[in-house]
Parts: sequence; C-alpha cells; structure tokens
Amino acid sequence: MIDKIKKNYFVLVVTFLFIYFFFNLLGGDRGLISYLKKKDIYEELKIKKKDLQIKIQDLEHKNSLLTENIDLDFIEILIRDKFLFGKEGETTYIIKSNGKN
Repeated sequence: MIDKIKKNYFVLVVTFLFIYFFFNLLGGDRGLISYLKKKDIYEELKIKKKDLQIKIQDLEHKNSLLTENIDLDFIEILIRDKFLFGKEGETTYIIKSNGKN
C-alpha cells in the first residue's frame, strides 16, 4: 500500500491541489459565488445612491425656495401640508371679483 502511494505521489498531490483550487474558485471569500453576491449588492447600492441623490436635489431645491427667493406659493403648500389646511385631492377655485357688486 505504501509502495503504491509512493509511486503515485505526484498524482495524489496534483489531485488534492486541483480539488483545493476548484473549491476555492467557487466558494470562499474570493470565489465565484461570493463575487456574484457582491455584484448584486453593488447594483443595489448604485440604485440607492441615485435615489438619495434625487432626494438631496429635491431638498436643496426646497431649501433654496425658502432662503434665497421666498416663494409664497411654496410656503402656502407647506402650511397646507403641515397644519392640515385643506385636504388631499381638493380642488381650489379662485373667484375674481369683476368690480360689480
């Protein structure tokens, strides 16, 4: 038995090395499966980054409406939202007087 192992020593070492590298190629922290999982996480993070950038731009725009040039229409929208003046989906009618009573 030991003589057979000594004769096939090279084949055994190559076989074990092949098995070792094969399993590490697929599994492990740097394997193919881990790469695919990290790639999915990266794509999700890119989508979240775009969403956050859009939210930041929206907040910067709203902030500019309140600080640089005061927009009375925007302030009215804020008051209606915060203090519940009016209801969601309401229709606003503007009645202009023509000077006749």
